[in-house]
Amino acid sequence: MLRRDRQMRMQLHQLMDACIFAVSFWLAYELRASDFITETLRQPVIDPFEKFFWHYLVLIPVSPLVLEAQGFYDRPLIAPRRHTLLQLFKGCLFISVGLTLALYFSRLQIARFVPIGFGVIAFCLVYLKEELLTLTAKSKFAQNQFRRRFILLGTPEETKRMHDEIQRRPESGVEIMQEIDLNKIKLEDFVNLLHEHAINGVILSTRHAHFDRAELVVNACELEGVEAWLVADFFKTNISSTSLDDFYGRPVLVFRSAPESSWQGVIKQIMDFAGALVLVLIAGPLFMIPAAILIKLTSKGPIFFKQQRSGLNGSPFTIYKFRTMVTNAEQIKHELAAMNEMSGPVFKVANDPRITPLGRWLRKTSIDELPQLFNVLRGDMSLVGPRPLPVDEIKRIHDMAHRRRLSVKPGLTCLWQVSGRNEIKDFDNWVRLDLEYIDNWSLWLDFKILLRTIPAVFGGSGAK
Repeated sequence: MLRRDRQMRMQLHQLMDACIFAVSFWLAYELRASDFITETLRQPVIDPFEKFFWHYLVLIPVSPLVLEAQGFYDRPLIAPRRHTLLQLFKGCLFISVGLTLALYFSRLQIARFVPIGFGVIAFCLVYLKEELLTLTAKSKFAQNQFRRRFILLGTPEETKRMHDEIQRRPESGVEIMQEIDLNKIKLEDFVNLLHEHAINGVILSTRHAHFDRAELVVNACELEGVEAWLVADFFKTNISSTSLDDFYGRPVLVFRSAPESSWQGVIKQIMDFAGALVLVLIAGPLFMIPAAILIKLTSKGPIFFKQQRSGLNGSPFTIYKFRTMVTNAEQIKHELAAMNEMSGPVFKVANDPRITPLGRWLRKTSIDELPQLFNVLRGDMSLVGPRPLPVDEIKRIHDMAHRRRLSVKPGLTCLWQVSGRNEIKDFDNWVRLDLEYIDNWSLWLDFKILLRTIPAVFGGSGAK
C-alpha cells in the first residue's frame, strides 16, 4: 500500500478515534454526574461540564496523536489481537494519566471516576471499532471492492521477491495478474495485457541499465491512464530507510538512518521543555541552590563546570554541570592517562583523585547533572538521548559508524545510563546501546528510560 493510501487510512482512523474519545469523556462525566451515582451511592455532586470544556477540546485532537506515538496506526489492517490490545491499552493509559495531571495542575476538582472511567470506556469503544473494521475487511464484499489488479515488471529475481512480499501482505489488496521480464518485454504485448486484464497499475523494479525500457513502459501507462509505480531501490543500503519527497517540485529520494521528522518528534520537544521546566522549579530550591552553596563553602573556584560538548550532528555547545573536581582538573588530566578504564576515545577513571569529597557525593546522587536542565530548555539537549561527549574526544573517533550517535540530540539520560554505566568499560558497547536507542526510538522508549532512571538515581548508581 502506498504511503498516500496509508496516510488517508490513518487520518480516517484518527478522525473516528477523536470522536470516540470525545464521546467517552462525555459518557464518563454524565455517568458520574447521574442521579444514580450521586443519590443512590451518596457521592458528592461534581462541577458542571463547562468547567472542563477547554480540557475537553484539547483532549479530542491529542488522543489520536498519543495512539499514533504508540504505533497504533502503523499496524496492518488485519493485525493480531494482542498487538491491538497492548498498544491501545498503553495509549489509553497515557491519555488518562495526562488528563489527570492536566486537571491537577489546573486546580480543577473532579471525581477520580471520570478520568478512569473515560480511559476504560474509550478502550472498549475503540477496540469495538477495530473489531468491526476487521470483520468488514475480511468480508468478500470488501475484498472484491478494494482488490486492485497489477502487473510486475523487472528481472525474474526482482519480480519474484516483490511477488512474495505482496503475498505476505494481503491487506494491501494487490492481485498480481502477470509477471514480465523487463529484458524481454514487447510493448505491443504489454499494452494488450493492460486491456485484457483491466489492469489498475504496473509495478516496475529496474536497475539503471534498464531505464530506457522502463521509460517506454511508463509512457505506455501514461497514455492508457494506468498508474505506474517505479520501485526506487537503485542503491543497496544497510541501515538507512528510504523515503520519497519533493524539493521545490523535484522528486527526491531521501536516505535516512536517524528518526525522521514526525509528530512524535514534536511531542518529544514539547515534553523536553515542559519536563525540564517542571524539574527546574522542583529541583532548584530542593537540590540546586543548596548544592551551589555547599560547593562555594567547601572548595575554591566556580560553582559551575562549563565545557564544550558535541551536540546534534557534532555542533558544539556549552554544557553546564556543578563543579565536582578541583579547579585545575583539566590541566592535570594528562597525568592520569594511564589510569583510563574506558577503551576508545573516552576518558573514565573510577576513583579519580581530582574529585572533591563533596563532588563525589554529588556524582553519586547525580545532582551534578541538574544544571543540564538549562541546556534542555535552551534546546541543546533532550531529556533522553545519547550522552554528549567533549569535542576533543569526538575528534578522536575514527570509526565512522560511531559518529551516527550524533544524529540525534544528546540527552540527560540514555540506555547507557540505565544499563549499568559504571560496569561498561568498552566504548563499542556504549555506542551499541546508543545506536540501539536511535534505531528503535519512540516516545514509549523515552518514557521507559525515564522510569528506569529514577531508581538508578535514588539507588546512588551515579558516576563514581
